[in-house]
Amino acid sequence: MYTSSDLKKGLKIQIDNNPYVVVEFEFVKPGKGQALYKCKLKNLLTGALIDRTYRSGDTIEPAQIEERKMQYLYNTGESYFFMDTQTYEQIEVPKENLGEAINFLLEGIEVDLLLYNDKPIGCTLPNFVDLKVVRAEPWVKGDSVAGDSKPVTLETGYQLRVPPFIEEGDKITVDTRTGQYVTRAK
Repeated sequence: MYTSSDLKKGLKIQIDNNPYVVVEFEFVKPGKGQALYKCKLKNLLTGALIDRTYRSGDTIEPAQIEERKMQYLYNTGESYFFMDTQTYEQIEVPKENLGEAINFLLEGIEVDLLLYNDKPIGCTLPNFVDLKVVRAEPWVKGDSVAGDSKPVTLETGYQLRVPPFIEEGDKITVDTRTGQYVTRAK
């Protein structure tokens, strides 16, 4: 069992037999009375967001979620296939269970697949991935209307804004948590 002081962003807990992850977390200490822990929680099965407030000393049940190291193999459009790196067992995951993660999945990338009652419910990506730019608009020096960034399309189909010196064929590092450009990859 967790106590309310264990709450932090990313912690997986169970409420009413459903797994949740803490998305936002705020500690509030009023002038008098107990400290409060205000949380925004995301249901890992449905994606619904709820707000919960816990008092100091409250106990919270940990979610019975298993994380397994898996390697992404391929997708069929609606299903994504992963292979267990230990047993070579393949698992099919519906597209809707992966959410934004599909924007950063490349063949061969290792992820932590989340399983709830042996059913895949999502995956945890590495914080940073290197992806190739497949389409970049040319940037004209002195083009101040566009600002200091331009749109590009990556090999996974994901679109984002990058500095003007990035060109087609470049590899860039993207933060999978925010979906933003970090640096040019080597």
